[in-house]
Amino acid sequence: MTQTTDPYAGSRETTEGRVYTVTGGDWDSIHAEDPLASERIVVNMGPQHPSTHGVLRLVLELEGETITEARTVIGYLHTGIEKNTEYRTWTQGTTFVTRMDYLSPIFNETGYCLAVEKLLGVEVPDRATTIRVLLMELNRISSHLVWLATTGMELGSTTMMIYGFREREHVLDLFEEITGLRMNMAFVRPGGLANDLPVEAEQKIREFIPYMRGKIDDYERLLTGQPVWKARTKNVGFLDVTGCLALGITGPVLRSAGLPWDLRKTMPYCGYENYEFDVVTETTGDVWGRYLVRVNEMRESLKIVEQALDRLAPGPVMVTDKKIAWPAQLALGADGMGNSLEHVRQIMGQSMEALIHHFKLVTEGFRVPAGQVYTAVESPRGELGFHVVSDGGTRPYRVHVREPSFVNLQAFPAMVEGAPIADAIASGASLDPVMGGVDR
Repeated sequence: MTQTTDPYAGSRETTEGRVYTVTGGDWDSIHAEDPLASERIVVNMGPQHPSTHGVLRLVLELEGETITEARTVIGYLHTGIEKNTEYRTWTQGTTFVTRMDYLSPIFNETGYCLAVEKLLGVEVPDRATTIRVLLMELNRISSHLVWLATTGMELGSTTMMIYGFREREHVLDLFEEITGLRMNMAFVRPGGLANDLPVEAEQKIREFIPYMRGKIDDYERLLTGQPVWKARTKNVGFLDVTGCLALGITGPVLRSAGLPWDLRKTMPYCGYENYEFDVVTETTGDVWGRYLVRVNEMRESLKIVEQALDRLAPGPVMVTDKKIAWPAQLALGADGMGNSLEHVRQIMGQSMEALIHHFKLVTEGFRVPAGQVYTAVESPRGELGFHVVSDGGTRPYRVHVREPSFVNLQAFPAMVEGAPIADAIASGASLDPVMGGVDR
């Protein structure tokens, strides 16, 4: 047995043609099999925040400054959300799925609830559906703002980072006004919504629309004509429409390659067929094109928000079937916590049936007919699909999510192999992966 020292692999021991290294196995196979190994280096990029989106590890093989092989390593944020939903009631499942893609909680909730409602065979009230659209498009704007802010910072524009998060705060303030929470709201429930819009919310949203339109124009003045921004994004991370389709890529990445595939148009849900908006496309198939798509999608989302406000009509925001509706005729107490005394008096002293129903709904939930469905929504990152299976009980038998961040991330090697290492950050960022969705 002989012991040698390699400046990249560290101390290793070689016996019978096998290589062992104290730094792990990523270097071993390459070093053992490649006679040109001394010309190459393998580096770990990440997991670090923000350039690899927190908990994404990129293993890059380099020849000088050129990436010859790239691998993505995931799993550092694993939460087991899909499996957890199988141990909770159908309504409680909403509180889990909302935390997958934590930048798009409303989309997670709506996609899941659409699947449950399809199994139940129930129609959600029009007002609830309109509010869902309203919230989803506001959420699309806030998500794209995070992408624009973080990508700007990663490519050297700290000003864009400040602007993006500044405007996102306005959207989160609206969410807090409407749902009580800024993120992970569990506001969309099977059968409708947890609550109606507060009285002041509609006016605040109307005031936000022209404000946001002006800010989007500011972003373009800051970035679109900026020579450094163009140099770092044009002809970088190229992936044509054929590559996108071969890898199952959806969302802004696919539309930047020229294909106008948007589930809001191609497979409408929540009444999107009744809204006037354009599917934004570009033909460059690079980071530049994905930037333009997301910026203009924010403008289209503002159009939809405006139309949703005009479509709002008085009415319920939850189905009338009290065996499904949750909360079940609950009324908050004066402190905003728990049930009002009037409601407690009714179910405890006047109606045994109401008490039984309240207890069963809280502890067991409602039953969903046996069957399986697949529903999908157009999230800020692409097709977010839910395959939900029921065995007729009060809990899901199986929930599996087609998460766009997970699917889109496999495009990373195709985009960066053969490119300079400096392009890896811009290319990976242009996919906009959210690791909470990847590692759900």
